[in-house]
Amino acid sequence: MKLKGFYSSLIAIAVPVMMQNLLQTFVNMLDTIMIGRLGSIEIAAVGLGNQVFFVLNMILFGITSGGGVFIAQFWGKKEIAGIKKSLGIMLTLSIIVSAVFTVLCLTIPHQILRLYSPDPEVIRVGGDYLRLVSLSYIATAIIFAYTQAFRGTERVKLPLVCTSLSLVTNALTNYILIFVVGWGVKGAALATVFSRAIELVIILAWSYGKKYEACGSLKDLMDFDWTFIGKFVKIALPVIFNETMWGLGITVTNAIYAHAGTDAITAVNITGTISQLTWVFCMGFGNGMSVIIGKKIGEGETELAQGYAKRSLWFMPAVGAAVGIFLWPLSYLLPVFFNVSPEIIKTAKSMLIVLMICYPFNSSCMNWVVGVCRAGGDTVFSALAEMGTMWGYAVPIGFLATFVFNLPIVWIYICISSENVLKAIVGLIRVLSGKWLHDVTR
Repeated sequence: MKLKGFYSSLIAIAVPVMMQNLLQTFVNMLDTIMIGRLGSIEIAAVGLGNQVFFVLNMILFGITSGGGVFIAQFWGKKEIAGIKKSLGIMLTLSIIVSAVFTVLCLTIPHQILRLYSPDPEVIRVGGDYLRLVSLSYIATAIIFAYTQAFRGTERVKLPLVCTSLSLVTNALTNYILIFVVGWGVKGAALATVFSRAIELVIILAWSYGKKYEACGSLKDLMDFDWTFIGKFVKIALPVIFNETMWGLGITVTNAIYAHAGTDAITAVNITGTISQLTWVFCMGFGNGMSVIIGKKIGEGETELAQGYAKRSLWFMPAVGAAVGIFLWPLSYLLPVFFNVSPEIIKTAKSMLIVLMICYPFNSSCMNWVVGVCRAGGDTVFSALAEMGTMWGYAVPIGFLATFVFNLPIVWIYICISSENVLKAIVGLIRVLSGKWLHDVTR
């Protein structure tokens, strides 16, 4: 079967998403890199403080990904009212969740960080950062929802422009508040709050001014009934649960790394910061795959959607292998960006090599979970598969490696990272079976 338009459609969506994710990664990296000039305690504190945002990020990603299934398929049918009410539910849920996180981080930041690290100095510095940066959570939630809606309707340029401006704003305010004013981690947190506020104002003003399809009045956005809510929950709830539990699993593994020592969690945070530069390419293609497959399902071209999914099985691991290679030269830049001991740099370099080897499997997992199964509404299976491999394999093996066998941090990292090999095999079997494809808008 000739897969007409596969590459052109994928690239048209994926490239702007990649660029946005890359710029967003730079925004997130600025805090870590600039704080990295202050020392290892500050790196560990900001890294653990951002673990709380990571959990929120996963919940928001679950809500908006679940809603994105509907938006992409409604877009294929050109049902604009359905797109708007899907966005309305996404906004409602996202704002409620982010408000809860904001209140918790404002009131008990140090108690939260004690779940991740026993180091009192890391907890003290990280708590100050967390209390201030939580003021950006609600704005971030609204940006998340609108960005997902724009991607689903193939309006991918505006989020890219907004993130570009946010990067510039964050860079300038970071430098001024951290180094000129001398506020350290507090300055980094306030810079994040300010840049998110600017991004939110621009994305709303521009999209409503240009009358984008997803943009509606409050009445349009809230025009959903219990029948539609039931359908939305049926598809989105497994995604929300999946991302929440996966995010919690990641934070548990980070807590495991932290209990291996402050140097260990510092190396992990450095590795994660650098890897984000390359991972954005896999994320871009994965999100693009979701939109083009979901749209074809909405248009009733299920055979073509199946063909797209099968082609992605080799395309996405190839992308992962290609971009993973860049982790090798990036590893030599670590001493330039981070003012830490040579031993931490050496550990982080070893972790980046491990990650490079794992990238084809990681990319494959991104593809079948986010790109294929969610586009086809197969959210229950993907949730069960991810929960099984995370909580049934990665967390236990990480616990054993750390607390029972007392392995070095690099070997703990290898043990936990091997989860994606198992998950990639599960996804391959599911996609080839064809059982993932459902029209959720009927």
